[in-house]
Amino acid sequence: MSIELRNVTFRVGAEWYIYETSLTLEPGDFNILLGTTLSGKTTLMRLMAGLERPTKGEIWASGKNVTGLPVQQRSVAMVYQSFINYPSFSVYENIASPLKVAGLGKKEIDEKVHRFADLLKLTPMLNRLPRELSGGQQQRTALARALVKGADLVLLDEPLANLDYKLREELRDELPKLFADTGATVVYATTEPLEALMLGGNTATLKEGRVVQFGRTSSIYRKPATLESAEVFSDPPINTAIISKQGDQAVLGEVASWSVPEELAALPDGEYKIGLRPHHLLLDEQGVEVDGTVQISEISGSESIIRVRVNGNVWVSQTPGIHSFVYGEKIRIHFNSNNCIYFGADEKLIDL
Repeated sequence: MSIELRNVTFRVGAEWYIYETSLTLEPGDFNILLGTTLSGKTTLMRLMAGLERPTKGEIWASGKNVTGLPVQQRSVAMVYQSFINYPSFSVYENIASPLKVAGLGKKEIDEKVHRFADLLKLTPMLNRLPRELSGGQQQRTALARALVKGADLVLLDEPLANLDYKLREELRDELPKLFADTGATVVYATTEPLEALMLGGNTATLKEGRVVQFGRTSSIYRKPATLESAEVFSDPPINTAIISKQGDQAVLGEVASWSVPEELAALPDGEYKIGLRPHHLLLDEQGVEVDGTVQISEISGSESIIRVRVNGNVWVSQTPGIHSFVYGEKIRIHFNSNNCIYFGADEKLIDL
């Protein structure tokens, strides 16, 4: 089922939740809404589901205007970050409930329930009540009930956030495969850029109620149309700086310089912006050397997150290994100039 938002807005009183948005999602696609908390992800999903009606604009499904159609009359399944289950039903009955409503036979229901119970590691718990489950097990039950429904539109609002790391990794790999042959349109909301990259498909970057960019996930990551889109698609935050193009050189204040890409050579000399992702800014790397002053140094598992003041900017280095620095310490960091993303004064991508 295709979903099309045509000039949709949503506000409550004077407060805007969604500014004018046009977006088309095709059948069989896995679509990701990527943005921070309060960027508008859940509101967009509720508009698609029919749980909210747009202030202006229209929502079309498979060529039909469904703007005023209630959710009960749509083929929609939705899973929230906060799990919702029927407390008096067993896990089996919870998963089977949409199939019973649809009038399926007992054998088919049993096969489908066990298929998704196996996938979500729920088979040993099928006879338990929700109150006898952990939070992660309850979330898996809610997810299985949505998946088993076979809806044309599946909306997943950070559904893996409450699961343990290992299961999240497994399901990130399995979810796109699950829907690959169903023809369903899947919309998955997340705050995590890494999760969007792992899931693939298409991504819409959102910021403060606006869709900044929409396209193939890998393409948006490699070539964000604007600096704003690059900022949404980076955690830790992308490093930025104003550089001066002088002939064939990019000059970062008095700190560093490097040769600009050949495709950039024809641009007029002047000021531009660069974006450099934290994992491209390393302690041990060949390339451009930059001296800076440590602001904060943190150890995160097998990585170190180091905030460094460079030429008036605070940059973040996400570097492998355990490194300990103190505030004010002088260090040298490195980056490969090929990893720089170049933006014009209008903060739009200079497509090399």
